[in-house]
Amino acid sequence: MHSPTLLVLAAGMGSRYGGLKQMDPMGPAGETVLDYSVYDAIRAGFERVVFIIREDFADAFRQGVGARFAQRIAVDYVFQSLDDLPNGFKVPEGRSKPWGTSHAVRAARHQVSGPFAVINADDFYGQDAYVRAAAFLRQSQSNNHGEISHYAMVGYPLINTLSDHGDVNRGICSMDGDGLLTAVEEYVRIERESDGIVRGQALDGQRRAVHESAPVSMNFWAFQADFFTHLEGEFCQFLEASGNAEKSECYIPTVVDSLIRQNVADCRVLSTDSRWFGVTYPEDKPHVVASIEKLTTEGVYPSPLV
Repeated sequence: MHSPTLLVLAAGMGSRYGGLKQMDPMGPAGETVLDYSVYDAIRAGFERVVFIIREDFADAFRQGVGARFAQRIAVDYVFQSLDDLPNGFKVPEGRSKPWGTSHAVRAARHQVSGPFAVINADDFYGQDAYVRAAAFLRQSQSNNHGEISHYAMVGYPLINTLSDHGDVNRGICSMDGDGLLTAVEEYVRIERESDGIVRGQALDGQRRAVHESAPVSMNFWAFQADFFTHLEGEFCQFLEASGNAEKSECYIPTVVDSLIRQNVADCRVLSTDSRWFGVTYPEDKPHVVASIEKLTTEGVYPSPLV
């Protein structure tokens, strides 16, 4: 049995490293959101963290971020590079932006050979999310030898992911009676309107009411290593269809949705009551700081964290 690895999508921290929200102190002793992510992962049984970053700020990231965790968990790095493409493909002229979250995960294909979870570097997911993901990965290792692969996504109630300071974009998930993901429908500009009802704009342009308890994806996934094989095929198809578009991106939910539709994999929705925190707007920061302080006061986290 392999111990799970945590993949952290951090390439978006960019050349302005040091001034981005990922490194903004949020905890009582100056902890960042990423500090809590790694702390929760270690408690849940993850034994290795791989940061997916860009090579142009690798030294600064290693010194300012990775060094803080080196004594607590095995730390590795991989680079998301624009020209890291499958054989037969090349970067179209004028393209300067990487190819999205699936491309970022693909960068770790030579570093990860066992079960792994994927998270964003700047999101606070809560202790329970890591516990559930780790338990799923341990259990699914022994069950992942059939005709289809078994993956999972941590789903948060929509109400726990809204901002009081503006609208948000979310993937609203549908499940079958067994708790397996059947579809992810993207909604934009979700917010509570003046009549108290939460509404969002669907891809057809219509604003519709969305249920506050509907599970949403916040980009916390749990995969077995065979995901990289499936991802390679899906990414090649994406490049063939959309690779020449200037700003096209290949997203993890799109790949998972395709694998489900092909009956290549299923994806269990791991429901959690944990509160998701993110600084979508600058005005969100005081709420995040206060929420983490409350969790610390309740004994969920020590202070200082390490």
